[in-house]
Order: sequence, then structure tokens, then C-alpha cells
Amino acid sequence: MMIKIFVLIIGLLLVGLIFWWFFGKHKISTGESKVLENRQLATVIVNGGYNPAVLKLKQGIPTRLVFNRKDASSCLEHVVFSDFGIDKVLPLNKDVEISLDALKAGEYNYACGMNMFHGKIIVK
Repeated sequence: MMIKIFVLIIGLLLVGLIFWWFFGKHKISTGESKVLENRQLATVIVNGGYNPAVLKLKQGIPTRLVFNRKDASSCLEHVVFSDFGIDKVLPLNKDVEISLDALKAGEYNYACGMNMFHGKIIVK
């Protein structure tokens, strides 16, 4: 009888964890670019997601994004910017640069190769 109660409690805890993971409010990290010599630079660490997950860029200035993947998960091996037709492989522990022309104001989304982890660029 005790084993059934124990299994029930563990099952309910797992269901609660799944609901929190998919439907709970999670803190989203935000970062801004640094402007150097008429070009802006932003770095994203890929480790269980994108950090920062939201990048704020300035419009009209070319951008260099640097991604560095720390997570060995195969899902995060690629970063895909569908708005720009970019699909880059992210080797583990190496900087990968993505150059973007001067962007217009707006929001641009990106995701991992499996579309499970997401990031966003906000240009103002």
C-alpha cells in the first residue's frame, strides 16, 4: 500500500513539473549590443537555451552576432534565422559569428535546429 502512495506522489510531482516547464512563467534574459566603429556586437551563450534570449539592437547599424555553444545537446547544434535564410552549425565551445546587414525596426525570431529553443532580436 505504501509503495502505491509513493508512486502516486511521485507521479503527481512529475505532472506538476511538466506543467510548470511548459506553461509556467520563466524569466527571460535580455541583452543589448555594444556599438563599436559603426558596427554593433552581441554575444549569445548557448547552454540549455539562449542567454540572453532577447537581444536589443539599434536599427540601421550592421550587426555581428557571436554564438558560443556550451551545451552538448544535439538540439542546440544549429541556430536558424528563418527571416534571413540563415542556418549555422554551432560547434561545441567555439565562437561562431553571424553577420547581419543593417536591420529595420522590428522583431526577428531565431530557434535551434529542432525549433524547441527560441530567441528574439528586437530592433529599435
